[in-house]
Amino acid sequence: MKMEVVNPRCAGIDIGSRSHFVAIGQNDSDVKEFGVYADDLTAICKWLKDNSITSVAMESTGSYWQNLYVELSKYGFDLVLANGKFTKNARGKRQM
Repeated sequence: MKMEVVNPRCAGIDIGSRSHFVAIGQNDSDVKEFGVYADDLTAICKWLKDNSITSVAMESTGSYWQNLYVELSKYGFDLVLANGKFTKNARGKRQM
């Protein structure tokens, strides 16, 4: 089931300790896995810019979001940080 797209220029990022999953759409081909090091964070920003993304919603349960948040801020993205504890069972969220 696909959700209604409210903002086509918004991406979602699931932040983890070993990798970050970045979604720019709802198809499997719109999701890409990145590492967590400085070069990886820059690659995320460039991929988002290349795909005309202007806003990013990030989900993290730990402190792993901080470096990515700083890097995304440098690139001028509008950012929202969601606590994974509250979005874990969100209606319509795809389980993997």
